[in-house]
Amino acid sequence: MKTSLSAESTHEISNKLQESNNAFAKRYPGETGRRQPVHTVYGGAHLFKSDSAPRLGGLARRALEQFAPDFLTFAKALNLPGADSLPESIDHSSAFIALLYSNPNEARHENKPMWLAHTIYNRVVDKLRHEPIEDFRIDFEDGYGNRPDDEEDGHAASAATEVAAGMSNKTLPPFIGIRIKPLTEELRERSLRTLDIFISTLLEKSGGSLPGNFVVTLPKVVIPEQVTALADIFDLLEQSLSLAPNSLKMEIMIETTQAIINERGQSNLPPMLDAARGRCMAAHFGTYDYTASCNITAAHQHMMHPACDFARNMMQVAFGGTGVWLSDGATNIMPVAPHRAMEGGAPLTTEQVEENRVTVHRAWKLHYDHIQHSLVNAYYQGWDLHPAQLPTRYAAVYAFFLDSLEAASERLSNFVEKAAKATLVGDVFDDAATGQGLLNYFLRAINCGAITEQEALQLSSLTLSELRSGSFVKILKSRQG
Repeated sequence: MKTSLSAESTHEISNKLQESNNAFAKRYPGETGRRQPVHTVYGGAHLFKSDSAPRLGGLARRALEQFAPDFLTFAKALNLPGADSLPESIDHSSAFIALLYSNPNEARHENKPMWLAHTIYNRVVDKLRHEPIEDFRIDFEDGYGNRPDDEEDGHAASAATEVAAGMSNKTLPPFIGIRIKPLTEELRERSLRTLDIFISTLLEKSGGSLPGNFVVTLPKVVIPEQVTALADIFDLLEQSLSLAPNSLKMEIMIETTQAIINERGQSNLPPMLDAARGRCMAAHFGTYDYTASCNITAAHQHMMHPACDFARNMMQVAFGGTGVWLSDGATNIMPVAPHRAMEGGAPLTTEQVEENRVTVHRAWKLHYDHIQHSLVNAYYQGWDLHPAQLPTRYAAVYAFFLDSLEAASERLSNFVEKAAKATLVGDVFDDAATGQGLLNYFLRAINCGAITEQEALQLSSLTLSELRSGSFVKILKSRQG
């Protein structure tokens, strides 16, 4: 067949394109498959102790036991899928509960709402016992406030000492870090001094080691130069404290309109990522500071405001494919009962007990709905501010994955069997990118505890090595080979 181009004539063009393609692949590596925490719990630095995570887990279990002592109550409070069809009490479902334990697969096909409610509740209880908090942020900003320098110096050192003790005692959550104050002119010296004291003390007390998945949160970023400054400080700390280069990681908080669009009308987010020089692990959205920066009144500052959707969409566009984790903000309506029985005093009245139940259930439902909104929009992480929010955090995440588990399993199984050929399952058309998305669904479901690895293998028809590879392309190459 006649051609007009030779390898020699296209050599320079090909080299330039190869260079550009490689640069693109380096900047947009896609998801790494690493475990991303489903939440970050914030707590004031002055309150942090080495056993804060298990203690908060105990408070979460107590709230669940008090206000949802069984899976039916919990399911109805959150309005889990199919909750309106559930019986009113456990007494009316004892036979089916026995089936849930003896043959859960049969139970799922016979009555999915019951299976879902029961499975979610049990996995939430188990999670609260064994790993109640996935990520904790020791807060020197909004949750701490402005204090005298001597006091903050002391808290920076004491919090670091507690982290070192937690490392020794194995009581820290899988992810942990600190949030410093913003690097504004008013606060930058205080912020960097706190960072220096904390890191220096932590390494002294721990024998030179950082805890696993340690990160520094930089709030209220408005210009890339603030990110650059923190990266520069990281360089100095690593050199002076004999840490390996690039040991210190950061996450940036998007909380202002200026963080989204700069003075030239350009997105400010890619320059901020560049300024981090490979140290930025995540970008967290700050709901209430952002809505305030939009001049939205307090009554309308909430997670579901359209202004928040716009900002989160901008973050997705800017950071999509870079491997940077995205996190949503917090629900600030706490599931706290308005009435408490005083020690030695009169017990609560029937009306007060009911008001407590209604108040907590209402706050739980709001929190659940906010998390579902985040998950639907591919924000798989968010903030929690109170231990009683932990049951609904895990319930919402588990419900999100478990409710669509069968459909995702069928699609992935069909897709793998067709070896990357376009398939049609029901009325949903799949392509190769969707195959990776379906695989990511299973990996996230496993990482958060919604399903076990064994369940994923049974439902997806993958082998263990294929599942753990995290790459749909590798699975197809293996199957085709």
